[in-house]
Amino acid sequence: MTPQKSYRRGYAVAVLTGIEETHAAIWKVFSNVVKPEKTVHLNGARSDPKALYNFHEAVVNALRPTMKEGVRSIIVASPARTNYAEQFRQHVRSHHTWLMQGPSKTTVCEMTGSATTPAEVTVLTRNPQFRKIIAQTTEEETENLLELLEKRLNTSSQEPLVLYSLEEAEDHIFSPWKPSKPKPDYLLLTDMYLSSSRQKNRLHRLMQVAANKQVKTRIVKADSPAGKRITQLSGIVCLKQVEQ
Repeated sequence: MTPQKSYRRGYAVAVLTGIEETHAAIWKVFSNVVKPEKTVHLNGARSDPKALYNFHEAVVNALRPTMKEGVRSIIVASPARTNYAEQFRQHVRSHHTWLMQGPSKTTVCEMTGSATTPAEVTVLTRNPQFRKIIAQTTEEETENLLELLEKRLNTSSQEPLVLYSLEEAEDHIFSPWKPSKPKPDYLLLTDMYLSSSRQKNRLHRLMQVAANKQVKTRIVKADSPAGKRITQLSGIVCLKQVEQ
């Protein structure tokens, strides 16, 4: 995956999970395109509680890599007159409360429609409801990021937990991490900072290295509350983990 291709597809904004009777298709939603990620199959019948539980667990596990990248918005779609999306959401509420709590919590929304083939996804993403849900989940996510940023800014620590420049972020993310020092946790930048930067190659290299080292990277709309706050701080910030 080259930085140039990543730039054409835009930045990740959500995960779309299309749940059918016997399988689930997972798609990564970028600002410009939607790309397939994985298909998870149900081994058994939906009427079998154990089989359904294992299926939902497999879907959650399939979502983990994208969530580790920092994408915290999940859209779950299922056909009309089914409750597949609600069953999955209830499973998450019951067995994965860690996803629904804290400043980095995940936002899960449901919508009606099939999303298991490229043609179905095209129809679904053209639905005004889909764009509305994307806007709502993105807004909730940026509010969570803003809360996280403010907490890091106001946390007492021997070292600053927020870095405010491209150079500082590069230095901290590229360098070997010492066990005794806080590790980088989030790399946040605004879409305006990315689009107007004259150093896009450096930025894309930084984001790629951050992803490889499991630093969660989020590109935030500059006109959102979190985006406005990040703009005040230079347009790009790197958050370090709170010392345990």
